[in-house]
Amino acid sequence: MTCVSSELPGLHVKSDTPLARGEDREAFALPHGWEENYVETNGIRLHYVAAGSGPLAILLHGFPEFWYSWRAMIGPLSRIRRVVALDMRGYNLSDKPREGYDLATLCADARGVIEAMGAREADVIGHDWGGVIAWSFAMREPGYVRRLAVLNAPHLALRELRNLRQLRRSAYIGFFQFAGWAERAIAADNYGVVWRTFRSADRKREWLGDADIQRYVTAIARPGALTAALSYYRQLVRDVPSAVGVARVISAPTIVLWGERDPYLGVELLDGLSAWVSDLRIARFPEAGHWLNQQAPDAVNEALLTFLADGDGDAHGS
Repeated sequence: MTCVSSELPGLHVKSDTPLARGEDREAFALPHGWEENYVETNGIRLHYVAAGSGPLAILLHGFPEFWYSWRAMIGPLSRIRRVVALDMRGYNLSDKPREGYDLATLCADARGVIEAMGAREADVIGHDWGGVIAWSFAMREPGYVRRLAVLNAPHLALRELRNLRQLRRSAYIGFFQFAGWAERAIAADNYGVVWRTFRSADRKREWLGDADIQRYVTAIARPGALTAALSYYRQLVRDVPSAVGVARVISAPTIVLWGERDPYLGVELLDGLSAWVSDLRIARFPEAGHWLNQQAPDAVNEALLTFLADGDGDAHGS
């Protein structure tokens, strides 16, 4: 298993050379050939890290992460794509408005990013909450999606989300609804909940170092970031059952990658997907858990590169 900790070459303390217009930047260095910048979309500014050239691929992270969760994918995917790994609305260095955490607005953010990058369409790749947005985006904005890849994220139209076993796994969402109290509990003891969540997934420190977890803590501890991240869950609960929006069968070629040892999302959430996706393939990872793109980066990269390359013959975006 390949470790993707902060000890990767190039991820050392970086200089304080400012970005254009003096924007905030990461406090650690990016590997050679990577860049960070901001994109204006849907009335806000989103921070991103990018590499490569060619057809556009946007990477959408989960909770409680930021673009850094894709650190092992950016380099390999950039060999065949212009890879843009976003800090989603409210996270890390992106803007943190009070509102706009409903799926319709989050999808509009993604559409604006694609347009701002000068593309007509993109490969959309999402994990966890980023995967939920990717599912929704492919239904709401089918003309913008060339290929869709989802890692351990449920399609919200599936009735399997509502079975008793999955409701028990998702009980933490109820805790997140208590505004103020949830923030204080998560932030207590130097964001001990975040530390325990990540460390329990990799007790032997095989793929997630303490420095990596500290970067997630630093990102979620930025003013307004934790409340923004929890607002995704709060808005989703308020919007049910209309959160899905347009219940359209997805026509874009789609791959779902699933770590079967996910304690939050049961493997039964793969059942019934064929009713919602006309061109579907599923890759199962029996030994991996929820944080699949970090835990099994080599296998994930191989699956994604094969999937994306399969469509290059008829790709027409840029």
